[in-house]
Amino acid sequence: MATARPLANLASSAARAWTRWAALHDAVLAAALLLGTLATSKNLLTGPVRHLTNVDGDVQLAVWIIASVAIAVGVALRRRKPWLMLLVSAAASAVHLVQGMPLLIIDLGTPILLYTVASSARRTYTLAATAGLILAAAGWSMYAGATGTPTAGVPDRIAPPISRATAPAGEARPTPSGSPGILQDTSTGVILLGSILVTSWAMGSAARNRRDYLDELHARAADLERERDQQAALAVAAERDRITRELHDVVAHGLSVMVTQAQGAEAALTRRPGDTRSALSAIISTGRDSLADMRRVLSRADSLEDAWHPQPGIDRLPELVAHVTKAGTRVRLQVNGTPAAVPAAVDLSAYRIVQEALTNTMKHAGSGAAATVNLTFHDSEVVIEVKDNGRGQTSSDGNGHGLRGMGERARLLDGQLTAGPGPLGGFVVRATLPIDRPRP
Repeated sequence: MATARPLANLASSAARAWTRWAALHDAVLAAALLLGTLATSKNLLTGPVRHLTNVDGDVQLAVWIIASVAIAVGVALRRRKPWLMLLVSAAASAVHLVQGMPLLIIDLGTPILLYTVASSARRTYTLAATAGLILAAAGWSMYAGATGTPTAGVPDRIAPPISRATAPAGEARPTPSGSPGILQDTSTGVILLGSILVTSWAMGSAARNRRDYLDELHARAADLERERDQQAALAVAAERDRITRELHDVVAHGLSVMVTQAQGAEAALTRRPGDTRSALSAIISTGRDSLADMRRVLSRADSLEDAWHPQPGIDRLPELVAHVTKAGTRVRLQVNGTPAAVPAAVDLSAYRIVQEALTNTMKHAGSGAAATVNLTFHDSEVVIEVKDNGRGQTSSDGNGHGLRGMGERARLLDGQLTAGPGPLGGFVVRATLPIDRPRP
């Protein structure tokens, strides 16, 4: 990816440079056509000019030069006004044909302009322009055949001509039987001139198709890059939410236990110093465990760290219950059904949901409250129920991370979570987490 980006930037810079100097390229091409024509037509310019009208030859030569310059100007400005320049070039080439002058290098300007139009305009319009030019060529060929005026540079027949030796001197050249001369001259002009025009249109249309294809590829690449950035942003947001949720569960539970122990130590400080020492030891132990959990959450991206410090799961619920009970809130754990291995995500979420529910009990149920944790294993789900006999009202912390975090954990596993006052008082949290057990 690091190599592809500089290559793409280089290609983009080259395309911009080519576009910036395109006018200069066109001017050089136009000058080359005009100079090439002048260099290859010295005899034409110095000799007598064949003309169809009674206009003076010098005037016709001047008209021919003006028409040639007009074609060159059309080539030089073909990117700015392609349709207008095509019309100008076609008219100038028609002047050359009407004059009876041979088709020279400069007359390639019309196919070049047709290529430019075909590479930039809609296909329907360019096809109509090509058809119009071919019809004009056919009309001129028919006129030349009817008047007996040959077009210099274009053969009279495609088929092998009949030898002039077989015709008496001064008589018209005979034509093949069954094939009128006008039709043959017309077909010759259409085939030769039309093939040049059709080839120019096809090349321009192919260039347009390729440009559209490359534009589509660039747009698709941009969409993929934008989608990748969006996915990266979503992944960052999801990881941020995970870290927030994990830190809340770890810190809130640890602090709740520490606050409860500190309150007990304060109450027993004067009457039961031994209990105070025990409470302080519990505070130290809980703080160390919470710090270790925080480090584990923040370093979870390291797979080796995860291997050495596995996440807590259902098997650590007895330890959690004992910890909360030691802090002063009586908790009873009851397991129903046959315990079995569950997916790691379900294992961690079950532990965190129970941990957060017991944390809320410690914070909001009041002194002397007790809680019961019921864990029921079914074939396709694990049902967790945590209820207490406290005041029946609870809330998560000020930012709403408590109950919201439990609900988010259940939702990510396609499970369900309900929380509210129990029918007999207290508060009840019930979560259903689906599991996929291998079939025997």
